[in-house]
Amino acid sequence: MTKYCLTVNCPSRRGIVAAIASYLAEKGCNITDSSQFDDTDSGRFFMRMSFTAETGLALEAIEKGFTETAKTFDMAATVHDESQKRKVVIMVSRFGHCLNDLLYRWRIGALPIDIVAVISNHLDYQKLVVNHDIPFHQIKVTKENKQEAEALQMRIVREAEADLVVLARYMQVLSDEMCREMSGRIINIHHSFLPSFKGANPYKQAFERGVKLIGATSHYVTADLDEGPIIEQDIIRVTHAQSAQDYVSLGRDVEASVLARAIHAHTHHRVFLNGNKTVVFPASPGSYSSERMG
Repeated sequence: MTKYCLTVNCPSRRGIVAAIASYLAEKGCNITDSSQFDDTDSGRFFMRMSFTAETGLALEAIEKGFTETAKTFDMAATVHDESQKRKVVIMVSRFGHCLNDLLYRWRIGALPIDIVAVISNHLDYQKLVVNHDIPFHQIKVTKENKQEAEALQMRIVREAEADLVVLARYMQVLSDEMCREMSGRIINIHHSFLPSFKGANPYKQAFERGVKLIGATSHYVTADLDEGPIIEQDIIRVTHAQSAQDYVSLGRDVEASVLARAIHAHTHHRVFLNGNKTVVFPASPGSYSSERMG
């Protein structure tokens, strides 16, 4: 049986869950997992519901039949085929730990993605990427050619029909135009526990402040640098005896793990934008399993 998930974002009111459950039951669908959140501050209701179509009903038929219910409750609702992988373009500079981690998770099927291209402003990881049979594109970026470079990047994204762009320690600031065009479809990993230590050299900033915790933050990219809605965060302890270079080394594992968890949440349709924040639902049972062990 095909597994689907329904994502819903609408004004909060009585009867939403009952209406959805009744519709799916009438169509021969069995609900296997459900998460919901009623935000009393914004007055918005969010839901992610997994289900199987026991009668073999196709996605298009489920969506078409649900139109009236969605209209009644003023829902932004989408039905997703959980077996469908999302096409991803990764952008990287000279730090390769996040890229390496994502390539491994992609290879064993731990993330529901197809990496359709890797873009870099350097050649450091060309051989690694090509050895994975993934197209590699070097696009140098300078102050003088930034507009042309981004046009090339966006052409690759469009031609690959990518659903998501991942900045895996890509150390260039994207233009406002690119951020707006790809709103909600670019995920960045920032090597700091935001909102502290934004911008360049956050580990150095943290070292100079004598912090006892350093972290990483994965967020959607917006035109405001390091201000995008946060998807995932984590931390690691440091001491007075460690150097700024130690912070960099200790932070690598945190960065890779946080970025992977953010991509997992996004590609499993667990993330909902809620103003300048996000609603992130727990993973469904079985969604962390891999196609193969290694």
